[in-house]
Amino acid sequence: MGHTCNSILIDASYDKVFDISNDIERWTELFGSEYKEAKILKREGNKLTFRLTDDEGHSWQSFRLLFKDYHFAYAQKLPPEFPFKYMKIIWLYTPTVEGILMTWVQHFQMDEKAKFNDKQVEGMINKHSQENLEIFKRIIEKESKV
Repeated sequence: MGHTCNSILIDASYDKVFDISNDIERWTELFGSEYKEAKILKREGNKLTFRLTDDEGHSWQSFRLLFKDYHFAYAQKLPPEFPFKYMKIIWLYTPTVEGILMTWVQHFQMDEKAKFNDKQVEGMINKHSQENLEIFKRIIEKESKV
C-alpha cells in the first residue's frame, strides 16, 4: 500500500483556506498544470461528485465530503479506479498561531497491471503535492490580503 502525507502553513483565515481549497472548479488554477478541467457533476448536502481531466485528456470521477465544522475533507476515486486499486484522500486543516496548517494524506494501492508500483507513485505524489501546496499557499495568501 502507498501512503503520503504533505503539509504547508498558510497565512490566512480558516474559512478562506477551506473554501478556496475545496472550490473544485478552481483546481485547474490551484493545481498548476495538473488538470485542464475540473467539473462538479452533482451536489448532495456536503457531498460533491466531480470529474477531473488531466493535460493528457484522461478523465476520472471522484466524490468529496466536506466537513468544514470538523476541519477536514475526505475524497475517494470512483470506479473505474485503474491504475489504482483504490485511492483515498484526506485533507486536514489545523489552526495554529501562524495560520492554517493544511495537510494532504493519500492512501492508495496500485493495480498490479499499472505501469508504476506503490513506492514509485508515492514519490510522484510527494513531489506533485509539495509543488501544488506551494501554489495553494501563494493563491490563498494573495486573495486573503485583498
